[in-house]
Amino acid sequence: MRPLRDAAPSTFAGVRFVLTDMDETLTYRGRLAARTYGALERLQQAGVTVMPVTAAPAGWCDQMARMWPVDGVIGENGGLFFRRDGEGHGIRRLFWHGEGDRPAVAEELARIARAVQAAVPSARLAEDQPFRLTSIAFAQPEDPGERSAIASALRAEGAEVTLNNLWVLGWLGGYDKLAMARRVLADGYGLDVAAEPEAVLYVGDSTNDAPMFGFFPHSVGVSTVTRYLQEIATPPAWIAAGPGGEGFVEAADAVLAARAG
Repeated sequence: MRPLRDAAPSTFAGVRFVLTDMDETLTYRGRLAARTYGALERLQQAGVTVMPVTAAPAGWCDQMARMWPVDGVIGENGGLFFRRDGEGHGIRRLFWHGEGDRPAVAEELARIARAVQAAVPSARLAEDQPFRLTSIAFAQPEDPGERSAIASALRAEGAEVTLNNLWVLGWLGGYDKLAMARRVLADGYGLDVAAEPEAVLYVGDSTNDAPMFGFFPHSVGVSTVTRYLQEIATPPAWIAAGPGGEGFVEAADAVLAARAG
């Protein structure tokens, strides 16, 4: 990783899409600062397509897609994509699983959640679980052994698993943030990221951002990514000086300065 402040002014000149994690990347200690929200708006006004790609639940994503200055939101670690429908109040919803498969997937996820709680009695479903449509989230325990036990129990029941700074997350379908981002960008924006990976800049902070850091050459970790580097096979190319939203603002400013230049 190199300090983002050392990037040449032209480094991000070809960036047309900024994809970003939300929790502790746009937020810091659970709060979204005005400067960070303003950076999202400045990117959008400059013609950059901005898209949070988060493990957050569908309920949060619905609000972000409706009200934030973003083009859409990939949520639940790739299980869904919500996008505002034109200039009105409606939302277009795309799910990884087809409509006919979703009831069976939801039923299986509920079974897995019960099995995990039976195997790890201390496991506690996240407070936002009622607002999830495609995943199971357990509150992140402080004890590393307990985190490992929950993750192992999820895998034993056939779930995909990742961790971030808030949740131990489980889902079904073999996708991740990168897989859904590739689908959304290809189908919704005509971008083949395999052919044009440098059209995208990704900003993140945690373990579940690893697929994005590994794929996109323009990747930025906010400063707190250093806590998770032992769990990330390929670290981000650049590291911001600030944590959370302050680090995101640095990345946004670098993209905007390159476009202006």
